[in-house]
Amino acid sequence: MLQTVKKNRIFLSPPHMSGMEMKYIQEAFESNWIAPLGPNVDAFENEIASILGVNGAVAVSSGTAAIHLALILLGVKKGDAVFCSSLTFVATANPILYQGAEPVFIDSEPDTWNMSPRALENAFKEAVSLGKLPKAVIIVNLYGQSAKMDELVSICKKFNVPVIEDAAESLGSQYKGKMSGTFGDFGIFSFNGNKIISTSGGGMLVSNHTEALSKARFLATQARDAAPYYQHSEVGFNYRMSNILAGIGRAQITVLTERITARRRIFDLYQQELSQLPITFMPELKNTFSNRWLTAFTINKEKTTITINDLLAVLEAENIEARHIWKPLHIQPLFKEYKYYSHDENSSFSGELFETGICLPSGSNMTISDQMRVIDCIKQVFSKLARG
Repeated sequence: MLQTVKKNRIFLSPPHMSGMEMKYIQEAFESNWIAPLGPNVDAFENEIASILGVNGAVAVSSGTAAIHLALILLGVKKGDAVFCSSLTFVATANPILYQGAEPVFIDSEPDTWNMSPRALENAFKEAVSLGKLPKAVIIVNLYGQSAKMDELVSICKKFNVPVIEDAAESLGSQYKGKMSGTFGDFGIFSFNGNKIISTSGGGMLVSNHTEALSKARFLATQARDAAPYYQHSEVGFNYRMSNILAGIGRAQITVLTERITARRRIFDLYQQELSQLPITFMPELKNTFSNRWLTAFTINKEKTTITINDLLAVLEAENIEARHIWKPLHIQPLFKEYKYYSHDENSSFSGELFETGICLPSGSNMTISDQMRVIDCIKQVFSKLARG
């Protein structure tokens, strides 16, 4: 009896080690810096700050923790409003709820798939009329592409409202020559296992406000007062990164440029091979540089009856991992009671992206043969279903 050989799994965005990680891990073991904090943490913070061109950075346990700390530093409390991109992972908005504040969701726009300046302006106009400006605005850079930071930051400055730039997915990306994550009062990054560089789990809070970063370190290490015993006057958190994970990060950061080059090469091949299909790839705004963390496209519903679910089902049957575009937060059950401002009056652009968009395997260690397997599978779906 013939046995079917199962094809190897092609993952969406698996970790890709540099080969230097064990050097830093070994140093941590040899020096017995196993607990949180230590030389690797200090060095990793300095290296990230140097790459980004900011005054400082704080290594924490996750990008979510970094957002939470930023909200605390900006004085966000119960009953406050925080404007937030709707098209993002839930981790962007959860910390707003941690603080007892109310998220207000802002739609995306076509040029970047990120926060719409028009929708943000409308949200501010209504906030002014209600006499309740937001305490902060969280702008997300989706899949490595920077939002329209000039327009968005300008709107926020007009109302004197601080900005948190969620650059969890966009380390190494640029907007008009400036590094992603450096446009707001605070920037945050994620080093989760699927990100362009990984520490297994971890994040970074960056800023030019060094006093605020000192406060963040204090809060992230259980808010321990300067006393000869354990004394605490404020609520603190166990949010600091371990010295071992920071060592992994130090090894990873040395290959960031290579990882970006690989991801952009992967995007280019997808675009080259699939552009004849009735699909539209995520754009790259003029004068920006995306790290292309994930390659994503939308299906043109006017030109084909093929759906995202059709694609996902066939890809999964071939042991290929692909995902929907993020489900917008304003249609998530958790956030159904909160306000939402759309880009266009009668439609939701982020909702359309969710219905028609897909993320393809984009790992920097994916082989060309594996990528062609993905490409051939997608071509076959369109060819077969198009014939009926």
